[in-house]
Amino acid sequence: MTLHIPFDNSYARLPERFYVRQAPVPVAAPRLIALNEGLARELGLDPEWLASPEGVAVLSGNSVPEGAEPLAQAYAGHQFGGWVPRLGDGRAILLGEVIDRQGRRRDIQLKGAGRTPFSRMGDGRAAIGPVLREFVVSEAMAAMGIPTTRALAAVATGETIRRERALPGAVLTRVAASHIRVGTFQYFAAREDSEALAALTAHAMARHYPQADGPMGFLRAVIAAQARLVAAWMGLGFIHGVMNTDNMAISGETIDYGPCAFLDGYHPETVFSSIDHYGRYAYRQQPNVAAWNLAQLASCLLPLMGGEAAIPEATEAVRGFATLYDAEWRRIFAAKLGLPADEETAALAARLLDMMAATWADFTLTFRALSGDGALPEALTELPAFGEWRAAWEARSPDRDAMRRANPAIIPRNHRIEAMIAAAEKGDLGPLEEMRAALADPFAPPARFDPLRTPPTEEERVLQTFCGT
Repeated sequence: MTLHIPFDNSYARLPERFYVRQAPVPVAAPRLIALNEGLARELGLDPEWLASPEGVAVLSGNSVPEGAEPLAQAYAGHQFGGWVPRLGDGRAILLGEVIDRQGRRRDIQLKGAGRTPFSRMGDGRAAIGPVLREFVVSEAMAAMGIPTTRALAAVATGETIRRERALPGAVLTRVAASHIRVGTFQYFAAREDSEALAALTAHAMARHYPQADGPMGFLRAVIAAQARLVAAWMGLGFIHGVMNTDNMAISGETIDYGPCAFLDGYHPETVFSSIDHYGRYAYRQQPNVAAWNLAQLASCLLPLMGGEAAIPEATEAVRGFATLYDAEWRRIFAAKLGLPADEETAALAARLLDMMAATWADFTLTFRALSGDGALPEALTELPAFGEWRAAWEARSPDRDAMRRANPAIIPRNHRIEAMIAAAEKGDLGPLEEMRAALADPFAPPARFDPLRTPPTEEERVLQTFCGT
């Protein structure tokens, strides 16, 4: 059985200093763990072929298909605010690009594909845990309508890798609108390579924002996309956990699911990432960090926008992020409350969140309960101010049907993900398949998945999440 993948690799046609050409490093004994058949069909690929030995060889990196031009992309970035002039794909290989059935250009990348010249001291591999976390969370985000990279397949490598302990290895096949990052622009700006900056900007504009009017229009388009994205995260209680500039995609997709997590009990200062020691990427900080990252992009683009003369307009564009974000936040939380997006609704949303924070009310279950599905947290309803708030909200006749379309009934809860990973490490893929099935329709999951909706007990709570690198 053979299949021709119709690659059309536009990034590989950029100058050679944009990447290093390198094939994936083969693995010992590839075995398919999970395949996203729906996404395969979107890409025009045959799921049956992908599940065959020939397809698994491609998904593991053991075989490079005809037409692929494997490469590791170069980029730089600010990591937790510290500048790193050379990062790049240290464990990922871009196989190439395809045009999907809707005419969209999509990257196909192998994550955990072995060492590259950008690996520094890393082994270039991935453990099964982070691979399955990204598979489950990214697909849940897609099902909830959030712009995101997608997971096509997860393959066990038959090899053991070392992190804090010995773990089974895996490779994730990731699909993205592109893997161009703020850090990609920083890489060339730091080198004062204006020719590469111009080529990268032209490529990114043509690929993602063809209607943008020059570099300034491109900057404004990226800012608007990120405002929509981060507001969507906030509406789900999602914490990315590592919002470095090399983890912000120009496309406006969520990318690089490492120590990500969803809130259980709500508090705006919540941090899960084990490496975020000072709360830089806490839930409430995400809009501020996004604006900071976009300021770095604006600085990179200045040479293409007229240099110092463009600083006032670029500054105004970056400052405009707050206005765009606020409008989107209001729209999202108005939908969550089933009300019009006006000043009164915004005030109601802010008051509710304050009460939820005071009682650590479960974020997902609280909004879902307000829609008529389930019981509100007792600690929240016992607050004297909550009765007054509820009366004011009810007086505006909230649309509960609309609320159930805006508030997921089920999310990939941290304790369930950890249990799924622990089972998979022992060879049991049952919890993985159950989570995939439950999260296929987060707004109306079948009743048999109700146990996955419940918050963790005190003993089950997950306090830290890890990158896996």
